[in-house]
Amino acid sequence: MRRIVLGSGANITDAVTSRLTCSCLWILFTCAIAHGAGVDQEQQRLQRRFQEAVQLYDSNQFNDAASRLEELVREFPQSFDVHELLGMAYSAQGRDSAATEHLQKAVQLKPNSAAARTSLATNLVRTHKLSTAEIEFKKALALEPSRYDANHNLGEFYVAGGKIAQAIPYLEKAHRVKPAAYDNGYDLALAFIETGKHAQAEQVIRGLMAVKDTAELHNLLGEIEEKSGNFVAAEQQYQAAAHMDPSESNLFDWGSELLLHRTLDPAVDVFLQAAQRYPQSPRLAIGLGMAFYSRGNYDDAVKALLRAADLDPSDTRCYYFLSKAYDSSPGQADDVIQRFRRFADLQPRNAHALYYYAMSLWKGRRAQDANVDFGQIESLLNRSVELDPKFPEAHLQLGNLYSEQKKYFDAAPHYEQALAVNSNLADAHYRLGQAYVHLGKREDAQKQLEVYQKLRAQHLAELDKQRAEIRQFVISEKGEKPASESEPQP
Repeated sequence: MRRIVLGSGANITDAVTSRLTCSCLWILFTCAIAHGAGVDQEQQRLQRRFQEAVQLYDSNQFNDAASRLEELVREFPQSFDVHELLGMAYSAQGRDSAATEHLQKAVQLKPNSAAARTSLATNLVRTHKLSTAEIEFKKALALEPSRYDANHNLGEFYVAGGKIAQAIPYLEKAHRVKPAAYDNGYDLALAFIETGKHAQAEQVIRGLMAVKDTAELHNLLGEIEEKSGNFVAAEQQYQAAAHMDPSESNLFDWGSELLLHRTLDPAVDVFLQAAQRYPQSPRLAIGLGMAFYSRGNYDDAVKALLRAADLDPSDTRCYYFLSKAYDSSPGQADDVIQRFRRFADLQPRNAHALYYYAMSLWKGRRAQDANVDFGQIESLLNRSVELDPKFPEAHLQLGNLYSEQKKYFDAAPHYEQALAVNSNLADAHYRLGQAYVHLGKREDAQKQLEVYQKLRAQHLAELDKQRAEIRQFVISEKGEKPASESEPQP
């Protein structure tokens, strides 16, 4: 979910304001009676002090309000209004533990106040007492089952906890009460999208657009159209969002949609403009690099990805795409090697980092430098497979390194290991077959070459593989899975 309005800050504020208004009216009323009845002037003075505390709180002078209320709570230890307002003043100052004590006391004094239970529940969320907070939100809803705030707040509580299915009934009920409430409707649409209910999400979004047409609603419609396979409509919605609000996120989504579906010239244009507008954005630099690569502009792709590597040296995905572009454009070898060396230094226990560094030293230099340090390359690849024994491409390249040195006895086990992890590596079957030939294993070699021919005939187009790699990056950047889980595999 992209945005959480936990506890519905705006709605809780409305509820608090209503309570304070009622409290002030009650005080004014009691003051009038006290004056008419001749009650001593000290009590009237204390009531005026409470009014002053209310005014201080309403004007965001929380420290002064709390000071007045601390005096009052000692003289009126059983006052619901004083405890409640003091708890809210503490909460506004970030003194959540102190706030809890007084908000709990307020609930004890007036257990049928849904607003007081809501304030307590929100405070409990902030102090990470989630199970108790859930109970209070539910009690507030039981007291006011038809109120917007009570349903919305419980729904948002479940959204914040990742319990999307549990949130939907409450967000739906709140939406029925206030269909024009933007925050609730937006999060309900997100919840529907998250649970695959695209038609319901679209209905909510269209209704919100009639009240408030925003870029983020068009972006959501773009996501729905994309997931429904309506790619042209998706691109149009992402474009509308980017024109209404050319934020980094909206431009990335628009460019990504164009890139995913191979509308390459417009994709390059969008990413170029976006990268100029947001020059410190690593993901826009990566997107630009991928757009250039997909269009066959390998030199430009390498430059963009080098920029991305400098913007965020720890982003593993950048180096994967840089390695792909570098294979087709080794002319910037020194710059590329320097970035891969830095990545390996930053993450010395990352098998991919060592693999990329090894391959940059080997592939980028061997055509132009007879003094390549094959010992260093071998050491890096060996370290890579030690760190990740199930890294098939590292085994494959280590086998290739040994084969080029005519060490077929050493090469064959690495090809075998690569195929044990991924039996669809056509090149590994071919290379293993060649190694078997040199080792005198003619029948085994023939089997491997037959598998190679079969895989080549059935092999998916490289374009499909490239699309999958791009989609994986885009999905991870949209937050559907953590970046650490989404690194494309070489």
